[in-house]
This record gives sequence, structure tokens and C-alpha cells, in this order.
Amino acid sequence: MSCVYWNISEWIVDGCSVLKTNSSYTVCSCVHLSTFALIMQTSRPPESDSQLLELLNLVCVIVGLVFFSLALLTFALCQWSPRVNNVARINICISLLLAHLLFLLTQQFLNVTRPQQVLCTVISGLLHFLFLSGFVWMFIEAVMLFICVKNLSQISSKKREVFSSGFLCVIGYLIALVVVGVSVGLVPEGYGSELCWIQIDKGFIWSFLGPVCVILASNTLLFIKIVISLNSTLKSLNAEVSQMKQTKIMVFKTLAQFVVLGCPWILGFFTNGRKELEILFLILNSQQGTFIFLIYCVLNNEVRHHSVYMLGSSTRSSSDVFAASNNTDDYNITFRK
Repeated sequence: MSCVYWNISEWIVDGCSVLKTNSSYTVCSCVHLSTFALIMQTSRPPESDSQLLELLNLVCVIVGLVFFSLALLTFALCQWSPRVNNVARINICISLLLAHLLFLLTQQFLNVTRPQQVLCTVISGLLHFLFLSGFVWMFIEAVMLFICVKNLSQISSKKREVFSSGFLCVIGYLIALVVVGVSVGLVPEGYGSELCWIQIDKGFIWSFLGPVCVILASNTLLFIKIVISLNSTLKSLNAEVSQMKQTKIMVFKTLAQFVVLGCPWILGFFTNGRKELEILFLILNSQQGTFIFLIYCVLNNEVRHHSVYMLGSSTRSSSDVFAASNNTDDYNITFRK
């Protein structure tokens, strides 16, 4: 038995639930007015695929949370050069870690949160804010990376601060806060669906999808420009820098950066119930923390040098490298004496 309502072309369950049922009657509970019905499924639905997807989702999100935490721990403990600006990636980790953790806990205890309509509404609004702020920080990271790569070949002894950390924090969270505030003001009943998320009826879901589409389109264009500029810069360097190992690392970092900037979220618009795309979408987007940890911590020379120094097992010789970059260590170009 399912309590549903008619939405343009299909029966959907958002906002409706089965309050009580027995062999004689069923009581439905809905939080809005519409055309209602009680529908019955006469055969047991296949559960293997959905159960596999739920288990995969649980495992992937937990793994992603672990690597988000490791990345934040690395950013906090490592002594970074003053020319490295980690504000965007730190706040990506904070926003997405809190969003994924809250979403995971909400879904695991849905039988507790769902009956509490006020709590469910607050959770859905908070999730809206956290995920949107994560996307805004992905856009800020893309802009800063684009500026870095554009200036990569310009080696200067003076560091110029393009954006202050305070200004970036205001932009990163204020935009998401404004979108959520306007959404609450216009459609206050738009929060608190069956899964404690945004209501998908009446087009309210576009309060989330609209900003996301704009950011994803912008990040994709910036990513293409970054790859073109980086390729042009590498071609202008000598053969030693463009050796095979360096190229492989650069290719991996570039692909990982594609995930960090949130571009795989585009897959979400094309899944249409296709399990293979859903699984790919789930894995890539739940592992943003993993890729951030790999490219900004594991494959970061500054972090490795700091770790070796802390262990007391490394001494620098006169043949140490000189890394030139503008605001980040992501795409260090190495010049040897």
C-alpha cells in the first residue's frame, strides 16, 4: 500500500505516508492538498538492486567521510607555505563532510526524524545550505585554480594575494545562505519531504538544481580552459619536465581535479533509473574527499617534505627543487639546478 498524489503526469509519494493500515481500511497522512489515491502493488518488487545500491551508498559515504577527515587533519597539522591558499579546499571538506554526515544519519534514523515534521524541515533546510555551500566552494576553487594555471609560467619573487581568506569565506557561505533564505521566504512548505529533503513538486527542487546547474556549467568551462592552458604551459618547458612519470601524475591530478570541482554531478541529470550510471554517480561524488586527500595531501610535495622533516629522516641537498606557483601547490613546475 502506498499513499500518493497526482503530480502532472505521475503518482508520487512526497508529503504522503501510510499512517495506519489493516485488512479493512488504510489511513493516509499528507502535508498538502492535492488529488490523492491509495495504490497497491500486487507483486513483490525486486529488492536486490535497491539493497545493493543502499549498501554501496553506505560504504562509499563512510569512506568519503574518513578521507574528508584525513584531509582536514592534514591541512591543520602541516605547516604550509604562505603562498599556498587552502581556504577553498578546506571549506569544501567542511561543507561536504557535514552534509554527507547529516544526510547519512538522517537516512539511517528516518523512522525517528520523519514523524517530527519540524525537525525534518530543519534538516532539509540545513542539507540544502551545506550542499549549496559545497558547490559554491567548488566554484571558488575552480576560479583560483584557473588564475594559478594562467600565471604558472610567470615566475615572480613577490606573492600577490588575489583574494583574502575573509572575503572568500563571506562569498562561500553567504551565497548559499541567501538562496536558502529566499527559498524559505517564497515557499516555506518546500522543505521536509518523505526523505527529509526538498519537495520536488511545484518546481521547488530548482531552488537547489538551478544554482547547481550554473556552477557545474561554469566549472566545466573553467576546467576545459585550465586543461588547455596547462597543456600549453607544459609544451613550453624543456623535455625533462615533460617526462613520462611527470605526465602520468599530471593526468591523474587533472582527472582528480575534475571530480573535486563537482563535474561528475552532471551524471545525475542522465541516470534516468540506469543502474550503471547511478553507481558511477554515487562512487564519484561520494569520493570527493578521497580525491582531495590524494591530490592535495598524498601527491603534494610540500606535505611530503613536511612529513619527512617531522620524522627526522630527510635532509635537503643543494640539488633540491624550486617549485613555482602562484597561490597553490597543485601544479608545481620543477626547475632543477
